[in-house]
Amino acid sequence: MPGLLERYRDFLPITDKTPALSLHEGSTPLIHAPALSKLLDIELFLKYEGLNPTGSFKDRGMVMAVAKAVEDGADTVICASTGNTSAAAAAYAARSGLRCIVLIPDGNIALGKLAQAVAYGAQIVAINGNFDDALSLVQQISREHPIALVNSVNPYRLQGQKTAAFEIVDELGAAPDILALPVGNAGNISAYWMGFREYRTRGITDTLPRMWGFQAAGAAPLARGLERVDNPETLATAIRIGAPASAHLARAAVSESGGLFDMATDDEIMDAYFQIAREGVFCEPASATPVAGLLKLHAAGKLKPGSRVVAVLTGNGLKDPNNAMRNMAAPVAVKADMESVLATIL
Repeated sequence: MPGLLERYRDFLPITDKTPALSLHEGSTPLIHAPALSKLLDIELFLKYEGLNPTGSFKDRGMVMAVAKAVEDGADTVICASTGNTSAAAAAYAARSGLRCIVLIPDGNIALGKLAQAVAYGAQIVAINGNFDDALSLVQQISREHPIALVNSVNPYRLQGQKTAAFEIVDELGAAPDILALPVGNAGNISAYWMGFREYRTRGITDTLPRMWGFQAAGAAPLARGLERVDNPETLATAIRIGAPASAHLARAAVSESGGLFDMATDDEIMDAYFQIAREGVFCEPASATPVAGLLKLHAAGKLKPGSRVVAVLTGNGLKDPNNAMRNMAAPVAVKADMESVLATIL
């Protein structure tokens, strides 16, 4: 399957000078979730973005942002990251022969993600601060030096990310009733909304979904109606962001679509995480947040029976395996004989 820049060329800001950059991103599966569908009394599909090249939805926006950086003559890109952005930026920079600099919050990044950025050759700078501090710094650096910023405040990122909405409509034949997704820095919800609206403008779909954005309770300024949350805390590290840079775009997407913001506690997120895994799909904790939100709204009688819902799972579970194991006892070894094994399993 061709990469996004080729597949959706007519919908993207591509010129004759834009390099044909690709790691075969996109074309991720839309997986029906029968057990959760029955539990929630809806038709639920999981858009599994964890099968992108670096294991998250960030690849969609990064291929576009890095391609445009190359087109503009950049030799260095920079980003702030809680993990997935760093992996994607480092991979596409390496593919393009660019230097990549990543600022991360010290001690607040899953090792599975950090390992990717290191392997791809990025220069990692850990700061004594949170993601919001890191983003402020890289924005200032990119303004004062000839270094391309590839965080979601870069408009090309959202252009690439909107292609996931195209894929959903291409597969379902129409927009879902509800698009539920996790919200951290808040760019993705507005990118999906952009994509659905563009497909409707082109006459590819007649309907638009309601956009439901879910945050972790410890990092939920949008759900709480606040401008920011100082010192955000949640085990869902990918959305541990207290001052979303694209908050204004996210609010517009929710308002225009008749959607909502809500939040889920870490316990609710982990419960959903394991329920998704029982469907045979392994996502990182932040990705389980929209399913946690759907479970919460269903329990409150606020989820219309029979609705067709797509929940976006933004990252692969291998990004952050520690959370899967945190309450699990270590396997106990037994003798390597039939009697011992049977005594354990029967």
